[in-house]
Amino acid sequence: MSDIFREVDEDIRRDQLKRLWDRFGPYVLGAAVLIVVATAGYRGWVYWQARQAAATGDRFAAALQLASTGKHDDAIKALQGIVDNGSGGYPTLARFRIAAEKAAGGDKTAAVAEFDAISADAHASIEEKNMARLRAAMILVDTASEAELQGRIGDLATTGNPWRHSAREMLGLGAWRASDYAGARKYFDDINNDQDSADDLRQRAQLMLALIAAKIGPEPALPAPTGSAPEPATPAPPATPTP
Repeated sequence: MSDIFREVDEDIRRDQLKRLWDRFGPYVLGAAVLIVVATAGYRGWVYWQARQAAATGDRFAAALQLASTGKHDDAIKALQGIVDNGSGGYPTLARFRIAAEKAAGGDKTAAVAEFDAISADAHASIEEKNMARLRAAMILVDTASEAELQGRIGDLATTGNPWRHSAREMLGLGAWRASDYAGARKYFDDINNDQDSADDLRQRAQLMLALIAAKIGPEPALPAPTGSAPEPATPAPPATPTP
């Protein structure tokens, strides 16, 4: 009897599975086909992107070769083509390089304008914007006023900012050029006292601090903390008895 019930139960389950397959089978097959097609399409897109990036990389290397031979105008033209239709991260690199090429060619105004355009681009990352701001400040450090440099990169010099080291050096040099020796000393002191400053940067800061000291004297010593107990007086030696 148990065999009969088992066979009846299996027949019922087969009928249920058949009805389910008849109802949902086409959807299952359709979903499987979509998954296969989507996977193949994604892999094809990744392959195409890699090929495009490799081709753009070759174009970028060719532009750098032009720049290395002093053909700045030709290099800028080639780099602009990458900006217009390049792939991957190369268009951003090309924008930075265009600005550098204009600076190398002597057109500092155009170079600063290029860096300013990057820093104002809504599609640029915060790191790209800050780097562009610093690069512009490096070009302007010999000519811009102390206030202009402060307005451009003053916020980057705050404690904890990853760009503070370069920003402090630019601001310190700008203050030095403006004969604001006290302001310059503050920035170079910040560099010298920052444990995360690179050795070469700290050495440059120490050199500038020595030059500042030669101009206005050594930095004044810090005052003693208020409310401190006075040092005990040295007791007088006992008087020698008269014989």
